[in-house]
Amino acid sequence: MTERLLVRDLMTVGVTTCPPQTPVVEVARLLLERDLEAVVVLNSDGHGIGVISQDDVVEAYGRDDCDGLTAEDIMRDDVPQVPPDIPLKAAAQIMRDQGVRALFLSHRAEGITYPAGVITYRHFLRQLAARDDGDLADLGIRAVRKEPLQSFFERRDAARRQARQRDQE
Repeated sequence: MTERLLVRDLMTVGVTTCPPQTPVVEVARLLLERDLEAVVVLNSDGHGIGVISQDDVVEAYGRDDCDGLTAEDIMRDDVPQVPPDIPLKAAAQIMRDQGVRALFLSHRAEGITYPAGVITYRHFLRQLAARDDGDLADLGIRAVRKEPLQSFFERRDAARRQARQRDQE
């Protein structure tokens, strides 16, 4: 197996996001459905303004007003970041120092800074457990990705399924 040294070699390109007004129950569903550590909260301009981890949702669960809470109510007011070109060991130490299980890589385009990639504890576990490079072929900047149109159709279909589920409830 080729040794991976930098964050960009192991990260996942693409970050799951939600708007600030998303109900906490929807954030929980998103985390579960996509097996995520955290989601980034984007404002109406597309800027990353906060992050919600599994820990944040569990903490909210213990509140009496949990049913009425939104992403904005429980988010951490910053997005923990890491550059793509630092060693993996440094990223792991940053996670431990900051007490987070996910770090995000941001991209800036046309005046908007938005999350473009993520590295989590799960990435490190997968690398340690990998039998060969094929076990990690879906990670890093060189990973084979779906065509943009295919990704659009999948997101559209998922949104339609969620809307149908909400209508049935």
